[in-house]
This record gives sequence, structure tokens and C-alpha cells, in this order.
Amino acid sequence: MIPFSILDLAPVSSGSTISDSFANSKALAQLADTLGYKRYWLAEHHNMPGIASAATSLLISHLAAATSRIRLGAGGIMLPNHSPLVIAEQFGTLATLYPDRIDLGVGRAPGSDQQTARALRRNRMETEDQFPTDILELQQYFGPVKADQLVQAVPGQNLQVPLWILGSSLYGAQLAAHLGLPFAFASHFAPAMMFQAAALYRKEFKASAQLDKPYLMLALNLFAAETTAEARYLFTSPQQQFVNLVRGVPGLLPAPVDDMNQIWQAHEKAYVEKALACSVIGNPAEVKKGLLDFIEQTRPDELMLTSMMHDPKARQTSFRIAAELIAD
Repeated sequence: MIPFSILDLAPVSSGSTISDSFANSKALAQLADTLGYKRYWLAEHHNMPGIASAATSLLISHLAAATSRIRLGAGGIMLPNHSPLVIAEQFGTLATLYPDRIDLGVGRAPGSDQQTARALRRNRMETEDQFPTDILELQQYFGPVKADQLVQAVPGQNLQVPLWILGSSLYGAQLAAHLGLPFAFASHFAPAMMFQAAALYRKEFKASAQLDKPYLMLALNLFAAETTAEARYLFTSPQQQFVNLVRGVPGLLPAPVDDMNQIWQAHEKAYVEKALACSVIGNPAEVKKGLLDFIEQTRPDELMLTSMMHDPKARQTSFRIAAELIAD
């Protein structure tokens, strides 16, 4: 079986607090550590009440301290928001504190609205167009010091922190291939170009010092429960969340509902179903089949599972069910 990993957005559910979210993420990371998951990644988002992973590196450190084996990382850091030097120092610090356990996935989207993006980098003129240059700068900070290098990342220099390119389009696939880096595709919310991006990445990949052959990770929504009805009920939380995003009213992660038809309009339903098409939902047998079918159809090197469930205990159960395949 290929490796399974977890993507966590540190959801803040209705009726709970950010402190609850951090405690839930810690408990899930500790569970994943014992179940055999390979990585536990956190995603940078800003100005979103239902997602608490804005200070991504801090939360990674918190979870790394509470676990012993599993790799921790960013899935990802939105590089246009930051100076590459600052990110190199942050992840150099993490890699020093937790050797051989830290990953750095980077993306070129702001992870927020334009007003928030300006607030994050108000004194900078850089844009997404400089994303490749920023990655090269990061690689320099994680590599050996060059004779003419005036600025060093301390800590960070020569630590060779593994870099990943994140993407939801052909752009990320092509860049990852050109730079010889592993590629993580956001099929859990933007599956439209998944097959094209995977084929392009594999076709154009050039070996690098970090990686000698393509390594593709695909993301998948996982909603496993003891019964199909319960799993579909739990899945209404992210469905509502996406409806709220469409309406421009992001909020806390909604509690599940019995009937989504009482909430969404026809065009909203079509959008949400398209965005969340890469989802495995059902009882243990259905989830096992769904995961195996997805792997057979897409042939990833690794699968990253995510589950925006309102109930943290149900989320743990979902990942327990999926973990039964890890040992196969």
C-alpha cells in the first residue's frame, strides 16, 4: 500500500473555540502517529473564522512536540505572503528542533482575500509571478553556504529541508517538474485538472539533488463512519462550508444537517459537488473500496486525506477506519 498522510486545517466548529481546535489537532496528530500515517500537514489560511492554522509554523512545532515519529509540515505555506528568508528561518528552526521530521510545502495563492493579502505583506511589491524565484531563494537558504552569499538563514543553512510544490493547476505541475521537486495536487477541493496535472508532472519531470524521479501526492476528502447514512450526514458540514464561501460569508464549520436541499440552491449544489468530487464517503467497506479505486485510477505515490468534520471524535474514527488499509 502507498503511504497515507493527513491534511489538517485546524477547523473551528460552531459551538467550539480556537483552543478547542488546537487541542483537537493535537489529539488527531498523536493518533495519526500511532496509526502509521506518514505525514501530518497544516495549511495556511487567513481571515477565515473556521480555520485556525494561520500561524502554521507555530502549530507545526506544537504538534511535533506532542508526537514522536510522524513527519510534520506545511501543506502549505503561501509563499507570496512571506519573505523567503523568514520562512527559511522558521522551518530551519523546526528542522533543528525536530530532525528529519519537517516538510515544507509551498503554494503561490495568497490563501486569503486581496485585502488580507495586502495586510500580510503591506510593504512588499512581490506578486505570485515571483513564486519560482522565491523557491530558488528558499533552496539557497537550505543549501550549503556559497562563497559570495551575503545573507544566510540561521538556522536553516545546509539543513536541506524537503521542499514540495503545491498546486491545483497545470502551472504547479510544470514548475514542480522543472525544479525536480515532489508535487502535491489539491484534488480535495479543485479536482478539475488532476489527471492532466499528474500526466504533465510525470512527463516533464527533471531529476534534481532532492529527487531523482517524480513523486506525486493527491489529496482526497475522507468521511468514514460505521454507517453510510452517518458518513453522508457528517459530509454536510464541508458542503455547507463551501456554500457559505460561495455566498461570501465564511464562518465557523457548520454542524451537520439532515437535508442539504433545505440549504443550497441548484447552482450552489452543482458548484459544491464539482469542487468536492474527490471524496470517499461511507461505511468501512465502502471507504476501503473507494480508496483502493481512487488509487487504482490515479496512481499517486502518496495519498493525503483530509476530513473537515464538525465532531472531532467522529474525525478520529474516520482516520482510524482508513488506517486499516495502511498495514495491507
